[in-house]
Amino acid sequence: MNIPSELKYTKDHEWVKIEGDVAVVGITDFAQKELGDIVYVEVETVDETLDKEEVFGTVEAVKTVSDLFLPLSGEIIEFNEALEDDPEKVNTDPYGEGWMVKIKFSNPSEVEELMSDSAYKELVGV
Repeated sequence: MNIPSELKYTKDHEWVKIEGDVAVVGITDFAQKELGDIVYVEVETVDETLDKEEVFGTVEAVKTVSDLFLPLSGEIIEFNEALEDDPEKVNTDPYGEGWMVKIKFSNPSEVEELMSDSAYKELVGV
């Protein structure tokens, strides 16, 4: 299982890559394997400001639909529109082309509350 050390993680199986005051967010390799084949990613919260842990969208797999929880408070500034036509990128490249949203986060101290790769590995039992 791939759990890159340079990323931060949440208990809800999202990964976060910090780029200045912007966070790139997607779901982890563990999450996509648990969900199975992703058939649809819905994010209708672009340009909205949400609080940490609010639902910002959903990911639909063949057998289930899961909510996506915002890992950091802030404004959703971009959705990966490539996922509209090619949602399986979440399965094939969850940490690259399968990213979901970019957030201009408003509370840098929340970054410190995210899990390290080693804490996330412990959570998922790797």
